[in-house]
Amino acid sequence: MPQTVDSAAVRTWCALALDALGREREEIDAINVYPVADGDTGTNLYLTVESARRAVEAVFEAHDPGGTAPGFADVSHAMAHGALIGARGNSGTILAQLLRGMAEVLARGRDGEHLAEALRTAAASARQAVAHPVEGTILSVASAASEAAPRGGSDAAAVARAAYEGARTALDATPGQLAVLEEAGVVDAGGRGLVTVLGALVEAVSGEPPARTPRHQKAVVAPHAEACATGGPAYEVIYLLEADDAAVARLRARLDALGDSLVVVGGDGLWNVHVHVDDAGDAVEAGVEAGRPHRIRITHFGADPVPARPAERIQRAVVAVVPGEGLAALCTEAGATTVLARPGEPPASGELVDAIRRAHAREVVLLPNAAELRHTAAAAAEQARAEGVRVALIPTRAAVQGIAALAVHEPDRRFDEDVVAMTAAAGATRYGELAVAEHQSFTSAGVCQAGDVLGLIDGDVAVIGQDLAETAETVLDRMLAAGGELVTLVLADDAPAGLAERLETHVRDRHLAVDTCVYHGGRQAAPLLIGVE
Repeated sequence: MPQTVDSAAVRTWCALALDALGREREEIDAINVYPVADGDTGTNLYLTVESARRAVEAVFEAHDPGGTAPGFADVSHAMAHGALIGARGNSGTILAQLLRGMAEVLARGRDGEHLAEALRTAAASARQAVAHPVEGTILSVASAASEAAPRGGSDAAAVARAAYEGARTALDATPGQLAVLEEAGVVDAGGRGLVTVLGALVEAVSGEPPARTPRHQKAVVAPHAEACATGGPAYEVIYLLEADDAAVARLRARLDALGDSLVVVGGDGLWNVHVHVDDAGDAVEAGVEAGRPHRIRITHFGADPVPARPAERIQRAVVAVVPGEGLAALCTEAGATTVLARPGEPPASGELVDAIRRAHAREVVLLPNAAELRHTAAAAAEQARAEGVRVALIPTRAAVQGIAALAVHEPDRRFDEDVVAMTAAAGATRYGELAVAEHQSFTSAGVCQAGDVLGLIDGDVAVIGQDLAETAETVLDRMLAAGGELVTLVLADDAPAGLAERLETHVRDRHLAVDTCVYHGGRQAAPLLIGVE
């Protein structure tokens, strides 16, 4: 295993950190009481690291094979950039800045001495990014880690271990630094997540996992969360911003006057802006005046968007994540409560919990409809159960599996029987989709070039083509080779005209006794989703 932080170590670090945060996400979410007790710090950190890992993997996949790893500058930049564009929440945004600060120093050297300097630079840059730093948070843990890292050593593993132990000690001290943590009986959630990330760094550079972080006491967060949520600003606003340094300096001053929990991270013309405000429109307008904001995300703290709840809960409901407005309307018409997954922005666990609350039912069937949402959905289900809702999570990996499950849903039968029937329907549905390659990469079907049409079956690339309709026909033939009775097609708004009719004709002519059902998904990332039952 590497004793320096090279390209392979960064790749391993991202993978180990993501796995560890996936395992610990529910516990981290459960102790999230500061700055807002919205129970999603673990999920936000997971999604931030997931974006970093995805960017690093893309560099490795695009690298010319030959036994050598891609250059460290490319890999470290990808990690920092991925974290920046995928950063979620207050702690996720700060983590993105920590990774950026580390990458900048490690680009000059990757031994223990440079790793120690990287940790110090990262901690300092994270504090500078926060408008009003507060002790007892992820910032305190980051500072302690950097101070514990020995200077002048050449062994990166020894530096990483020392930083990890310093972070653990600082984490245990956070309740004494922040009254809200002491009152709730928990350590800081963001700091807990950073300890997990640093533990993954130790294993990445040494090959040995560090001592496991002890399980800290969980508070009964729900009543306290309501008190916290009503005492501060109403909205969390996050967006990416393309702007120059001078414009960002003016933006910081304006947003600081509008709200709190202000964190602005990034550089080189691209920034991630996070703030809690009462007027979300003003925060977005400030971004428009500073540059070009995009990927705007607004979350309303503690408010129920339903104007009037029924006095009595209904018995059962279905909550489904959907990739486009068209499927949202379809699922709503079928009686489900929906959560819209925007392209490149999967929902956080807090959004799923809000949807479960909106469903206002004693029993809820949760359909995540995406493989990457399995941890997010599990965290949301656990939180809802703590609030007294009986939740069954069906691990649907695609929207077409969710449609199949919803089609057999019968709220009048026993809960367990309904869940079994829905699970069986989802499991009997193979799923495919068409995508367009953004860059050259290696796939399970061979090398693809930018602009190629990729046909995926059950999550793996099975066909590489040039024409969307022809590739779709090939995918359908392969999926139906094992049999099938019903084909479901979900088309995006930008799908070619006449595609549905062509595919319906193809199925009718080539596959006897197979029916086809077509839905319009609206704006969705994939031009075509396919289901075969």
